[in-house]
This record gives sequence, C-alpha cells and structure tokens, in this order.
Amino acid sequence: MIRRLALAAGTIALATPLAAQEAPPAGSGDVYDGTVFDGDYLTIGAGVAYLPSYTGSDDYVLTPFPAVQGSIAGIDITPRAGGVALDFIPDAGSGPDLALGVAARIRRDRATQIEDPVVASLGELDTAFEVGPSAGISFPAVLNPYDSLSFNADVLWDVAGAHDGMSITPSVTYFTPLSRGIAASLSVSANHVDDDFADYYFSVTPAASLTSGLPVYDADSGFRDVGATLFVAYDLDGDLTNGGFAIAGLAGYSSLLGDFKETPFTSIRGDADQYFVGLGLGYTF
Repeated sequence: MIRRLALAAGTIALATPLAAQEAPPAGSGDVYDGTVFDGDYLTIGAGVAYLPSYTGSDDYVLTPFPAVQGSIAGIDITPRAGGVALDFIPDAGSGPDLALGVAARIRRDRATQIEDPVVASLGELDTAFEVGPSAGISFPAVLNPYDSLSFNADVLWDVAGAHDGMSITPSVTYFTPLSRGIAASLSVSANHVDDDFADYYFSVTPAASLTSGLPVYDADSGFRDVGATLFVAYDLDGDLTNGGFAIAGLAGYSSLLGDFKETPFTSIRGDADQYFVGLGLGYTF
C-alpha cells in the first residue's frame, strides 16, 4: 500500500515517489480495501518546471510536462522524467517489493529551447527515444511503520538514431508521510553515459568550433552528474487514499562531473551547477 500511494502521489512531480497512509484497522484483511488503490487505478498529472535550457546551461526556461501512473491488470505504470516504466512483477504482500520491467523516455536535450546564442548557432540536435530494462527493490517500514527506502536503476539505449548511446541511471529514494494528506521524499540519483552519448551532447568538433568559436573538445564516457530532489505533496481533501486532486512542489540540484563539467558547453557557455523547481497537479481515480 505504501509503495502504491508513494508512486501515485509522485506522478505529479516528475516521477519522484511519495505518499501517506494510516495503518489499516486490525483484522481488516487486504490493506487495499476501501481505498482508491483497491484493484486497477490510474493517476494522471500535469505541471510546469523551471530548469536549464539544456544540460550544462546557465539559462533557464519554463517547460510543461505530463505524467501518468497506475496499476492495470497487475502491471504497474511508473512515471519517469520524459517517459514511463512498466513493472511486470506483482506487488509483494509484505516485506521487500521487487520491480522488474521496461522503461522508455524521450530526450530533447538541445533539441528545443536553446537560449544561449553561441550554442544555438550549432543548430538543434535530434530527439532521442530511449528504451531498456528497469529494476528495483523497495523496503517498507524503515524508520517508522509508513516510510520506505527504494533503490532503482534504468538502463536505456537510444533507438531513434540520435545519440545511438546508452545511459544508466541509479537512484535511491526515501519517502515518509507527514500526515494522512501530506508526504515528502528525498531522492539521490546519478547518470552514467557511454562514449556515443558523451560525444553527441558534449563534444565540440572542429567544424562546430569554426562555427561557434568554442574550442575543440572530445568528451568520453563516465558519470555525467549526481544530484538530489526534494518533493512535497498535499492532497486537496486531506486524504491521499481516496483519490481525487493533489498538488505538489519540488526542488532539485545536480552537479555535472568530469568531462561534462569541462566541456565548453558547460565551462564557457554554462554552469556545472544545475537547479530546477516544479509545481504540479494530479488526479487519481
């Protein structure tokens, strides 16, 4: 129950999981009884985020985003930034909960909203469509009866012919309710990318150097960044377990590392320190 509530509330915040739930009455049987999460359910959400115009930029833009999460016929649907993940393993009745399935996302980095005129002179990049396996494990009742600690990793490959590379995104999320209608989570994540990914988004070729005036640069594979996200959600009727509308806010920070910090796109035209904030509205039924 905690995991489902966490994921549903997280839909309205770029896939950061959180929720709140009181313990079911003694002898009540199935903990889903009497809640919107008893059987199939769906959460749809939308919001707006204020974030860098591209990874490494120091110019910020407003970007709308949709999200969807739920459980249909035993398949959990979990939102991702720019995409979604499917979990084909049914939720455990007690103890650790395993997740295994597929994830997909659309990556439009430097494909739109390039605010820096020098970077914009190089033209827009192609949109990448990435897909691959997703796996995780969640431990309930870590510090109190209603919290959880989750570990997850997505391994994605571009299948649209944009960067033709691979990324690995591990993350750790701690969720805890603050009341029946308010909950919060803290997530820490990292991104590791291969040579093709690094070269496409962060290298400066001799031709690009002539066009932009930026120095030639060859980016190699490695950890692109590490960061953290804080998220708070509030159900508008004070009860996350009965569905309906909820609002959420989030704030995050990440730091570019290694070649991704030293590339001219970041070190000359941008900033290795990346911030974002967001506000969303979701509805569960």
